[in-house]
Amino acid sequence: MSLKRFIRKHINEYSFKKKEARFIAAMQNINNNDVLKVVIEGDEINFAHTGHLGDIIYSLPAVFKLAAGKKINYFFHLNRTFTYPYQMSHPNGNILMTEKNVELISPLLLNQPGINKCEAYAGQHIHYELDIFRKYPFDYRMGSIARWYFIIYGINADLGKAWLKATPDTSYSDAIVIARSSRYRTPGISYSFLKKYPRLVFVGLPAEYEEMKATLPNLEYRPVKDYMELASVIAGARFFIGNQSSPFAVAEAIKAKRVLEMYYQVPNVLVEGPDGYDFCMQPQFEKIVGMLYNES
Repeated sequence: MSLKRFIRKHINEYSFKKKEARFIAAMQNINNNDVLKVVIEGDEINFAHTGHLGDIIYSLPAVFKLAAGKKINYFFHLNRTFTYPYQMSHPNGNILMTEKNVELISPLLLNQPGINKCEAYAGQHIHYELDIFRKYPFDYRMGSIARWYFIIYGINADLGKAWLKATPDTSYSDAIVIARSSRYRTPGISYSFLKKYPRLVFVGLPAEYEEMKATLPNLEYRPVKDYMELASVIAGARFFIGNQSSPFAVAEAIKAKRVLEMYYQVPNVLVEGPDGYDFCMQPQFEKIVGMLYNES
């Protein structure tokens, strides 16, 4: 074995053992009674989360399972901060959940059976602090966001089935609906080939739309007032294309016909169940779009 390979081998072994030691130390500092022995009296159950919006949508399978038929009150911690890697930015800046976000997500959640309240946290007693997942020593760049909660609470749900309902807006039945945030873009992927398709509709931020329109001149813009309206547009589309942002979380939750641009460095969004596809290479992207368009 060369000296270089010998050194690399021992560096990798050291890094692996160091990660194991950190994992063990972190687990010893966690009180599992906080998640496994929650006492609930009455017919209502209170959850709290900090967000982002996609995280909230992916938490819902666990929320419905833990609620076990009780009325769900979902509260949001506002204006907590989070630091993104230097190469990424978020529309909220370094703030996770804002009052505007609550206004956006609440109509969709309140439209679901079993959800009783959606509002900002104001000192209510909380049975399940969903942010507790951040205390666990997982590599959050990988796996499935929805399953993090299953691992913590010792539960399971079928993520291949829809966990949100939406009424399709049939005026978009001939359209490919697109959302592409500035984060989680896979290198080497181009959407320019979509210009050959007759109707393309963008949902997302105005700046994202303007950037995409430079590539797709025939692109329509569909602003939405809230996520219930967003879900209706996605549900009514011929099919939906999105990257790892909250519009794709909506598409996954309602099990729309959907295509995910998977970001290879952070593959923590999984497509499960029927009518779902993912890609991180251009030829596969073009093949999937052509196949879905022709079968629709």
